[in-house]
Amino acid sequence: MKDNTKYVGLDVSKEKIAVAIADEGRNEPRYFGMIPNKPEALKKLIKKLGSIEQLKFCYEAGPTGYGIYRVLLSIGVECEVIAPSLIPQKPGDRVKTDRRDAIRLAQLYRAGELTPIHVPTKEDEALRDLVRAREDAKEDELRAKHRLTKFLLRYDIHPPKGINKWTYAYREWLDSLSFESSMQKVVFQEYRQHLVEIDQRIQRLEKEIEIHAEEGYHAPMIQALRVLRGVATITSTALVAEIGSFQRFKTAKQFMSYLGLVPSESSSGEVRKQGKITKTGNQHARRLLIESAWSYRYKPVVKGKLKKRQEGQSTSMTAISWKAQHRLHNKYYRLLSKGKAAPKAITAVARELAGFIWAIAKEVETNREPFLEIVK
Repeated sequence: MKDNTKYVGLDVSKEKIAVAIADEGRNEPRYFGMIPNKPEALKKLIKKLGSIEQLKFCYEAGPTGYGIYRVLLSIGVECEVIAPSLIPQKPGDRVKTDRRDAIRLAQLYRAGELTPIHVPTKEDEALRDLVRAREDAKEDELRAKHRLTKFLLRYDIHPPKGINKWTYAYREWLDSLSFESSMQKVVFQEYRQHLVEIDQRIQRLEKEIEIHAEEGYHAPMIQALRVLRGVATITSTALVAEIGSFQRFKTAKQFMSYLGLVPSESSSGEVRKQGKITKTGNQHARRLLIESAWSYRYKPVVKGKLKKRQEGQSTSMTAISWKAQHRLHNKYYRLLSKGKAAPKAITAVARELAGFIWAIAKEVETNREPFLEIVK
């Protein structure tokens, strides 16, 4: 039977979608036209193009989200969302239009040169939005703190000796400040109140995150990852939200590569050169791991909050956590002794921490599958 597959490239914008089609074979792709970015228009397009079994759609991941993917999937049409940073580019190609982009997508999709991304479920996407909203609030908090401290610096106002910034004592000192000018007073009060409002926003978001960590669909995974040092509730929930399913990584190396924590390489013949980490993949998850890796500067120990987080977890989980503490602590100081800078050593620690996270996640998902079969 002759293969009549049509590879459809969509260049998606807020209001419109440019459509191009590449038929099976070596013929040049053709531009179909522009349609509204609405589900009804997509369904009408599919009817014009032919049988759904012969259609394959693709479009770049972007600010419009995964609505188009889910609409096409509900109809039964195959669709993939493409990683924009991994789309091949022609050197010297300076012309960019919706039409050319759609044609290029269809052509590369037919050739198998595009890399699809993992599309989260609606529940995973909602959880990801929640943790990223907290991340945005923390960034707003940092900016607000900088504005306030720079305001005080301009007027040569400094905290008393022995009081560190943004401690409880520092905040009490801020509340005790007074200004002669009413204008300065208003500016200071507004900066201070802005910080209070951001802090309240962060508390509300963290409360919702903690609820999901205890009661949500991903609660078993979140609680299991918390056995690791440096991976408390917020970090654990954020990692699960960003990754979704760990089952798509068959090995720990694949997971490390996805996070962009593996060294870049430029080798030819007998010469092998490795450089900085690739920084591909999910930058949010990579940042979380690097932040967590700083915890392994300290000697291995299980006490306080970590001990409480490990209560109720299996001995195999806690054994992985203990092994991680020893291995990563030793690796950090071994790299420092070789003359490596601390940030580079921490990046190497974060890469191995990803391996321990993958090992715990694999065990949780392996144990969960039989349980889900029983529930069904």
